[in-house]
Amino acid sequence: MTTLLGEKEETRHNGAPHPEAILEQRVGCAQGTRSIEWSEHLYNARVKSGDLILFTTQLAVMLDSGVILSDALDAIAEQAGDARFKAVILDVSERVKGGDTFSRALTYYPYIFDSMFISMVQASEASGKMVEMLGVLTSYLNFEADTRKRVLGALTYPLIMVLMAIAATGTLMFFVLPRFMRIYESRGAALPKLTRVLVHVSQIIGDFEMLTGIVTTIIVLGVFVYYWAHSAAGRRVLDAVKIRMPVIGTMFTDMVVTRSMRIMATMVNTGVRLLDAIRVIEGCIDNYYFQQLWSQVDEKIQDGYQLSESILVAEDGDLIAPGIIQMLRAGEKSGKLGEVCDKISLFYEKKLEASIRSVMTVIEPLMITILGAIIGTIAIALLLPVFKVSSVMAH
Repeated sequence: MTTLLGEKEETRHNGAPHPEAILEQRVGCAQGTRSIEWSEHLYNARVKSGDLILFTTQLAVMLDSGVILSDALDAIAEQAGDARFKAVILDVSERVKGGDTFSRALTYYPYIFDSMFISMVQASEASGKMVEMLGVLTSYLNFEADTRKRVLGALTYPLIMVLMAIAATGTLMFFVLPRFMRIYESRGAALPKLTRVLVHVSQIIGDFEMLTGIVTTIIVLGVFVYYWAHSAAGRRVLDAVKIRMPVIGTMFTDMVVTRSMRIMATMVNTGVRLLDAIRVIEGCIDNYYFQQLWSQVDEKIQDGYQLSESILVAEDGDLIAPGIIQMLRAGEKSGKLGEVCDKISLFYEKKLEASIRSVMTVIEPLMITILGAIIGTIAIALLLPVFKVSSVMAH
C-alpha cells in the first residue's frame, strides 16, 4: 500500500514516475503483486535496437543453459544499462511469475516488442522451442539493424550536401543579394529577371506573416497526409506505390518475401502448423497487398489446397515469383518445406542486399543532380548582377 501511495504521489508532482523511481517502488512490492500501473507508465517506452538484440541474445543463451525464464529475465534486468528498459524487463518478469505467458507479458510493451516478435515467441511457447526461435529473432534483428545502417550510411553524403547547400544559399540570398539590390536601386537600374525572381522568394521568406501562412499550410497538409496515409484508402495507395515503383519496388518486395520465408522456415522447422505460421506472417507484414495474399492463401489451404497451389490461385499471387512457387512445390512433395523456405530466405536476403545497393546507386546521383540544378540556378541568379554591375556603375 505504501508503495502504491508513493507512486501516486510521484505521479502527482511529476506527471509520470521516473524509471528509477519505478524500480525503487518495485523493490518494495511483495512478490506476486501485479504491476499494471508500471506498464501503463512505460507503455510508450522505446529502446535502441542494440539493447533489444542484446536482450534476445542473452535470453536465448540463459534458457539454453537451463535457467528458468523468470530468473533469466531478472538477471538480464540487473545488467541493463537503460533504466526504462530495466523497468520493462522487471515488469515482464513479475507478470511471468504471476502466471502470464511470456508472449502475453510482452504485449504490454508494443513499442519495444512488435507483433512479429510477440507472434514468434507465442509460437515457440506452443512448440516448446523457444531457444531456437530466440536465435532466429536475434539473427533477424541483426539483419534489420545492419540494413538500416547501410541505408543511413548511403544517405549521409547527400544529406551533408543538402545542409551545405542550404547554408550557402541562405548566405548568398540574405547577405550578398541585398548589397547588389542597393547598388542597382541607387542607379535606377533593373535587376536581371532571374535575379528578381530570387529577390521575390527572399522577400517572401523574410516576411513573417507570409512565412507563417506558408508554414501553417505545410503543417495542415502534413497532418492531412499523415491521417490519409493511415486510413484504409491511403494505405492501399501507398502500399501499391511501394511495391510497383521501379527499383524501389523490388527492394520492398524482396524485404517482405525475405521476412515471410524466414518466419515460415522457422515455424515449420520448429513444429508449428503451417496455418499458424501463415497467420503469424499475415500479422507481421505491413503491406496491405501481401496481407491480402497471405489471407487468401490461408483460406485456400483450409479448403484443401497445397501452399504452392494456394499462392498460384490467389488474387495477388503474382507478388511471389514463379521460381519461389516451384521451390515450395518441390518442398511439399519431398516433405522438406521448412528447409526449402530457409533456402529461399537466404537467397532473398542476398537479393535484398543487392536491391538496397541498387536503390542507393540511383538515389545518390539523383539527389546530387537535383541539388546541383537548384544551387546552379541560384548561383546564376546571383552572378548575373555581378556581370552587369560595371555597366550599371558607369551609367
